[in-house]
Amino acid sequence: MRDRAQALLIDLDGVLRRWDPAPMIAVEVEYGLKPASFLETSMSWDIYQPAMAGEITHAEWMKLVADRLPLDGPEAVAAVAAWQEYRGEPDPDVLAFVREVRAGGRKVGLATNGTDLLPADLDRLGLTGEVDLVINSWDLKVHKPAPEYFEKACQALGVLPKHALFVDDDDRVVLGARSAGLPAYRWTGTEHLPYLRKVLDLS
Repeated sequence: MRDRAQALLIDLDGVLRRWDPAPMIAVEVEYGLKPASFLETSMSWDIYQPAMAGEITHAEWMKLVADRLPLDGPEAVAAVAAWQEYRGEPDPDVLAFVREVRAGGRKVGLATNGTDLLPADLDRLGLTGEVDLVINSWDLKVHKPAPEYFEKACQALGVLPKHALFVDDDDRVVLGARSAGLPAYRWTGTEHLPYLRKVLDLS
């Protein structure tokens, strides 16, 4: 890259936080739901977008999910509650990388499309304090890949877009970041960490 990265913006889900599908599958089997029912329902754009943009709370989002499941009211609520008990886990290799970046004098921002549940999730995952700042779409009222999101994220980090290395596992979001002027890297796994270290002058 022509301009050296001075800070890191890293995605949460699919990068710093990983998800084991087994707990979700177990709940779907228990309640007789078809595979991927929770993901398909919760990611329906008409309810997912308002949750990520801070228009509704996480609890309101989950109520909408329950309302759409092919279960009666109390059973649907119980199914969603059981599904939500598992909150994923940090990827230890990525967390070690984040710590290395910070130890090397670079700021790290957690750049995520999240809800008002995010602070509690970070506490539960032991990630509170592991980054310099959290850029949550719910707080900004705008979500990735909108250019305004990246503009506000860079302002919060105190760097120009061209100096903020962005890492995400979503092609659409990576393209949005590049359009906003950020050097953006499409994450597919920890095999890319040596390259990212070089980009940040850590090795």
